[in-house]
Amino acid sequence: MNLRPGKLPSALLAQLLATIRPSDPRVIVGPGIGRDAAVIDIGGGRVLVAKTDPITFATERIGWYAVHVNANDIACMGARPAWMLATALLPPGEPETLADAIFGQLREACASLDVSLVGGHTEVTVGLERAIVVGMMMGEASRDEIVTGESVEAGDVVLLTKGIAIEGTSLLAREFPHVLRARGVDDATIERARAMLFDPGISVVPEARAIMLVCHPRLFHDPTEGGIATALQEMAAAAGVRLAVDVDAIGVREETRAICSALSLDPLGLLASGALLAIIPAADVAAVTSALAEVKIASRIIGTVEAGDAEAIMRAGGSSLPLPSFDRDELARFYEAVEQAKPRKE
Repeated sequence: MNLRPGKLPSALLAQLLATIRPSDPRVIVGPGIGRDAAVIDIGGGRVLVAKTDPITFATERIGWYAVHVNANDIACMGARPAWMLATALLPPGEPETLADAIFGQLREACASLDVSLVGGHTEVTVGLERAIVVGMMMGEASRDEIVTGESVEAGDVVLLTKGIAIEGTSLLAREFPHVLRARGVDDATIERARAMLFDPGISVVPEARAIMLVCHPRLFHDPTEGGIATALQEMAAAAGVRLAVDVDAIGVREETRAICSALSLDPLGLLASGALLAIIPAADVAAVTSALAEVKIASRIIGTVEAGDAEAIMRAGGSSLPLPSFDRDELARFYEAVEQAKPRKE
């Protein structure tokens, strides 16, 4: 089967990851489905957490995206993002102002998180149609701060911050406003969706740190490609537990609902940076929700952990159903449709 835009098919990815066995005993967390970053023991009770992620769909504010999506994965391991490297690949023929804009976005985003931009690479690359930025973020923590999901147990609860598809909604509004207008989405909704990049924003570092101050979470996850549905399935696989999710408890913002409806996309499968999924002990719910409220971050309980097979299911009206499954992100599916609709060059 030929590869399509988006993540590798989960079965293929699992097959490839199964071939990797880090030989260095200092590797505490290596590659795996649902693993947000690598964790390496650097001695003295400290660990280094490392992550790399590219930005391939966005063009506007691409440097801002690159910093935050990488920092999110560091925070999801319980560490504080500290050092960033960025590789910027630019298409031929673009003005020099593009490089200047991307560097400015990287500096601005790093400053917002107190992260040091320590290196990287720049290149004008033949064959690219738009810029790509590949980020590599590192953070540091004590070994007992690391969040790995090994202690998840029945009775724990699943908490969601802010809402779903924040990144995907904002990105679609920024990249395809003409398409949205043509399909009946009003300018005010598009402008609010564009602003979601900053409010509520795509960073989950503040809520991860707030939760870490009042409890030790069982597991964090930053839903990205494949949306919240895929992220919940990945969490279940990583922890080896069943997650029973109340889909009605998952809030969908008005802007997200309008844009997804116009483009025939499912919000549950749309790129979702900006939301943090956390599995926490039931006894810590009050402390966690209070801590999040203090830093003005909305949160809600959307499910519970049950004994059973490693899966995520929906509970509604006393019945159980599988969560919707997405073999790739709804955004990737839309981009492919746009590309296929373009006139072919003779």
